[in-house]
Amino acid sequence: MQPTKVLIVDDHALFRQGVRNAIECQEEFEIVGEAGDGIEALAKARELKPDLILMDINMPHGNGLETVSAIKREWPGVKIIMLSVHDEDENLFEAIRRGAEGFLSKNVRANNLLDSLRDAMRGKAALSGPMTGKVLMEFARLAETEAERIASQLTPREKQVLHKMSEELTNRKIALSLCISENTVKTHVSHILKKLDLQTRSQAAAYARRWKLHEEEEDS
Repeated sequence: MQPTKVLIVDDHALFRQGVRNAIECQEEFEIVGEAGDGIEALAKARELKPDLILMDINMPHGNGLETVSAIKREWPGVKIIMLSVHDEDENLFEAIRRGAEGFLSKNVRANNLLDSLRDAMRGKAALSGPMTGKVLMEFARLAETEAERIASQLTPREKQVLHKMSEELTNRKIALSLCISENTVKTHVSHILKKLDLQTRSQAAAYARRWKLHEEEEDS
């Protein structure tokens, strides 16, 4: 099995040497080159065809974000892990949007760095501890926003029916509670499932409880 070819990109030679020392003792990795800025990184990537690039996010002559985009345009399959001196860099999400597979603090321990390289090559996200929490929180926020967007498509009556469904009421009991016919309830349930892209009423009830849509109806 061929070792993973690694390119190290950072404007501090001493840091590059430290990363090299941590990686090159592992037979599964081969350091094929180093670069000190974004322009050199792009040239080295073209010349050396690395499998994985470790790159500082803040560099002269083409910062890390710009370089990620440039490299990914030419070699979308190469794995790129960004490095930052900050545990919670504001560029984290922008780097991921541009195609980076990971984002690590420069304070990461050597064994954790190696594990992150392996994760990236297996197709997993490579993130430092604090950054993992930040990413999970952002995904949760986006998921909640999407749920709210979808729920906003429901009519007031459909929200009332969904609220009753979350209480595990039958169609007959929902009809009696809302003073509408049972057939009308069935129609509303069908529309709710279609709008929420769900298959069963139990899924709809769980959806309402998960995103607290039933509480919104109680407060309205």
